[in-house]
Amino acid sequence: MDRRTFVGLTASTLLAGTPDSIKANLFNAKTDERITVRFLGTGAADWDGRDERGELRRLTSILVDGHILIDFTPTDKDMLPADCHPEVIFYTHSHGDHYNPSAALKLGIKQVYLSQTWYDIAKDEFEKAAKELHLDLPVITPIYIGQQITIGDLTFTPLPGNHATDHLFEQALIYLIEKQRTRILYATDTSGLTATATRLIGIDVHQKGTPITALIMEATIGMGHDNDYRLFTHTSVAQIEQIVRVLTATKRYTPSIEQPVYLTHLARTLHGTQAELDAHLPAPLRAAYDGLEVVFQAD
Repeated sequence: MDRRTFVGLTASTLLAGTPDSIKANLFNAKTDERITVRFLGTGAADWDGRDERGELRRLTSILVDGHILIDFTPTDKDMLPADCHPEVIFYTHSHGDHYNPSAALKLGIKQVYLSQTWYDIAKDEFEKAAKELHLDLPVITPIYIGQQITIGDLTFTPLPGNHATDHLFEQALIYLIEKQRTRILYATDTSGLTATATRLIGIDVHQKGTPITALIMEATIGMGHDNDYRLFTHTSVAQIEQIVRVLTATKRYTPSIEQPVYLTHLARTLHGTQAELDAHLPAPLRAAYDGLEVVFQAD
């Protein structure tokens, strides 16, 4: 399976059978709007190596445009390209399947962004890990809901997720990632989308805003498990179907032609194999897999 998927108006017509050496030239006119996402890991917390089916999902993490991470654990390191040395990381929350100070330090991370609601905790943990490893402490910056952080030509906006952690007052984050007209909503871990998040993004049905052009969303809860107790802190496939229907009908989600909604953070115990998901997930939903690289671009 080709591990790079191009999405956009011309993806289905121009790229079929086109050599890799030519593909890049097809997008020259809009290169500055493209956002590349590499899924380093796509599994929820119940993954711990290869399972009895022979399936393997690392813990959920993505690499954006080859140099910025959202979440990272030791399980994800082998999915980084050999020549990749990211120095910036955004964290969604403090759970160990997303956050690991030692892994970030060993990778050479220089800049850390995370919610101000657990900044003091993270700072202490990074300081302790840096001392034990004899490594330099990165700059740790607290961020706030709705604050825009611009790095090069990318803008990251932290938004409130609906997810509980061990720290009672910690606010888990999801992120809007933007490059000009390309707007990706990356939502893990969360139960659905909060009203505040949709309002800040501009996709609330009661306001006129700018639609998102891509959606990557956690699907911890698989098909046929809609009564699972994790529903209050995670999202099911059925919920995502409904979210996509509403956002599409109200023109708050306007993807490129044939672009899927990518699912990540899949629980080992609540999903079938990748082959089964490929065969049975309803369109436009598609299960991401470790190492998948997707180039997103607005029409």
